[in-house]
Amino acid sequence: MQTVFATVMTVVTSEYFPAAAVLFSVVLMWIIGLLGGLSLLSGGMPPLATLSWLLFIYAFVVLSPIAGLIAAVDLVRRWWRNRRRKLGQAGA
Repeated sequence: MQTVFATVMTVVTSEYFPAAAVLFSVVLMWIIGLLGGLSLLSGGMPPLATLSWLLFIYAFVVLSPIAGLIAAVDLVRRWWRNRRRKLGQAGA
């Protein structure tokens, strides 16, 4: 149990965790959407509920690719910086 907790804490405190969590969430939400997440619109909902749902989906469709792109760029930037640091230390 102690090793599981230590492993979880290592992952959560990693510098990659926030960006990886955002990227994972964006990809997961898009997969759910592509597999039928919009089926809620086919039911008989009141007009205000339908409008609210459509506004939420619109905001998600517009903002999630931006968040995913920023997260992916951050992950690559951090990986590249750490790789350069390790190569610099090995060569010095």
